[in-house]
Amino acid sequence: MSEEGLPDGEPARSKTGSDLGSGAALDAGRARRFWSARRVPAGIVALIVLVASGFLLYDVVSVRAGHQGMHWRRWLAHKLSTVHLDNTWVLASTAAITAIGLWLLVTALTPGLRHLLPMQRPCGDIRAGLERSAAALILRDRAMEISGVQSAKLSVGRRRVKAHAVSHFRDLDDVREELHTTLDQGLHQLALARQPKLSVHAKRAKKW
Repeated sequence: MSEEGLPDGEPARSKTGSDLGSGAALDAGRARRFWSARRVPAGIVALIVLVASGFLLYDVVSVRAGHQGMHWRRWLAHKLSTVHLDNTWVLASTAAITAIGLWLLVTALTPGLRHLLPMQRPCGDIRAGLERSAAALILRDRAMEISGVQSAKLSVGRRRVKAHAVSHFRDLDDVREELHTTLDQGLHQLALARQPKLSVHAKRAKKW
């Protein structure tokens, strides 16, 4: 046996693209979306809680020390004892607070970073992502190489890729079929963890 663990005289083989592709396909299901750090919402919530806790703690300590409570708390207690629950301002405030709470829940429970598409993982220690704008630019360049395509516009989403092309010659069915084949190959070469569905639309260029 040689130092590489191979029989003597047998050359070592490097992993080819097909070998990596098969390994990546096996790990594709474990490639999850990237989670956003969400620093701005977390900072806003922390600041609000800090200010509210500071005011409340100061007022409690002031009352315990024998001083009169702060004006805002006396005013709030008076309002709560006189204003009915069906008041417009009460309903509007409740709706606003509920909307903010739902937004914070959605922010906490969803990954975010919708512009970043996770790619396949050939090994467990490496994670990679591709921006949707970059994927659209790559596919657009592939579409522009097709004969008969005058212009092309690509929209890349997490689940669907939409291609709109304008052709100034050739039969539209031929252009559409070649576009679908070329873009489908391009999507596979992007090595995305979740292969989006492809829809292709082609139309004739306007004659002036």
